[in-house]
Amino acid sequence: MSGILMMVIAIVVLGGAYLLYGHYLQNKWGIDPNAKTPSYELEDGVDYVPADTNVVFGHQFASIAGAGPINGPIQAAIFGWLPVLLWILIGGVFFGAVQDYAAMYASVKNKGRTIGYIIEEYIGKLGKKLFLLFCWLFCILVVAAFADVVAGTFNGFSTDEAGVVSTIAANGAVATTSMLFILEAVCLGLILKYGKLNKWVNTGIAIAMLVAAVALGLKFPIYLERSTWHLIIFAYIMIACVVPVWALLQPRDYLNSYLLIFMIAGAVIGVFVANPSCNLEAFTGFTVDGQYLFPILFVTIACGAVSGFHSLVSSGTASKQVKNEKNMLPVSFGAMLMESMLAVIALIAVASFGKGEAAAQGLTTQPQIFAGAIANFLSVIGLPHELVFTLINLAVSAFALTSLDSVARVGRLSFQEFFMDDDVDEENMSPALKVVTNKYFATAITLVLAYLLAKVGYAEIWPLFGSANQLLSVLALVACAVFLKKTKRQGCMLWIPMAFMMAVTFTALSMTIIKLAKAFATTGLSLGNTLQLIFAVLLLILGVLVAVQGIRKLFVKSDTKQQN
Repeated sequence: MSGILMMVIAIVVLGGAYLLYGHYLQNKWGIDPNAKTPSYELEDGVDYVPADTNVVFGHQFASIAGAGPINGPIQAAIFGWLPVLLWILIGGVFFGAVQDYAAMYASVKNKGRTIGYIIEEYIGKLGKKLFLLFCWLFCILVVAAFADVVAGTFNGFSTDEAGVVSTIAANGAVATTSMLFILEAVCLGLILKYGKLNKWVNTGIAIAMLVAAVALGLKFPIYLERSTWHLIIFAYIMIACVVPVWALLQPRDYLNSYLLIFMIAGAVIGVFVANPSCNLEAFTGFTVDGQYLFPILFVTIACGAVSGFHSLVSSGTASKQVKNEKNMLPVSFGAMLMESMLAVIALIAVASFGKGEAAAQGLTTQPQIFAGAIANFLSVIGLPHELVFTLINLAVSAFALTSLDSVARVGRLSFQEFFMDDDVDEENMSPALKVVTNKYFATAITLVLAYLLAKVGYAEIWPLFGSANQLLSVLALVACAVFLKKTKRQGCMLWIPMAFMMAVTFTALSMTIIKLAKAFATTGLSLGNTLQLIFAVLLLILGVLVAVQGIRKLFVKSDTKQQN
């Protein structure tokens, strides 16, 4: 299969899914364009802030994308291009997009509350407590892994076998551009809030800022060590978690979304002009290098198909910014399909290399393989290979930072919500309760634990991320299915994804626990493996308990709530 044919199939399937299935869900569940959304009803200038559709889409897209839809398909390509393509398209449409839309829909219909509150309202307080604890542990895991990845990407120095230290220009450029994005985001936030300019003028300003940051990054790279970047990144996250979303989160993700869209557009053009051949086998077997297609394929390809983290963004931050209920479909369903398109491009990129060809060119990481392939495609029309390679690498690396402040904020909110109930009198809380529900304390304890875990290294904790992430999607689907049932809306389209992902995640986590237990019995556990084992056991127990509670609610007859 050629690259163009694969791309055309993806465009037709994903575009058709948005027009047909997306609007079917919207009509089936019902929206009220005249309803007052939570962003207006509860506007507080910090978390609840109305924003234009393109701004919220930018936040949603940049937050959920990152490097996940690039890393996953390239890693899973060991099973062949056919199972990868099928899972991206089927998973993206019927699993991921449905989950993201359902999570945002349920949240907006419940005053912008998170999935945790949805579980409390429709499943019970114990379910909420267990889910929020699961969420908090998951967020710590994600922040630790992503922070270490970003620090490694920004690391300005390398040491060869002889002990000679040299600078890495590409990493320095990425670091400068990312830091400039943060400063520019603050300026853009002020413009968006107080400028009251036309959205096209805002778009023009954002693109100009984007180009300036990239140009300055290439011209003035920053060279700092990995350990220094760890401190800077966590200091940034600490600030980003507590400042109003309009001041940093919204505008920075808005900027980054354009960078990602430009990258996708360039990659699509590259595929059509180069029409790369597919050098991957269609299917290599159910077991490859000791890896089982089930459940590994469905855990590895998360962000390009279905990812539990998306539900946290949809219900945790984006739902509090949507101006109108009709905007939920493009922001959630649309952003997921766009991410699936990026995953297909990543598959085409890795398939364009013959066996051993990427390694021979010095392309060892997934982002490097992706950037090298796109640079090869665009060199056909005369663009300098080295420049395109650097720009694509820069774009991919910059997005690893975008997910950090979103997931850290969700972690902070999960910690606070764990100690809060609807019947709590906020004015007469005990001193201890005031402390644990304080946003600064919640942020600090979340990030301190994540920092300690990050020092272990992402390679030690990354294998657990995929399983935990997909188990989170199970819990989100269960919560949304119960919500739809209780509000007399049809939710059967969530049942098959829920059952399938339950089988995937429980199998994957059980395999991880067995593997770590065997390692303990033979050679003992390292610090990283010990942390993995603790997290794996806790996440599996919490996931099973929440899932069981939710499923019981699906199959027992109970009073329904008034549809709104």
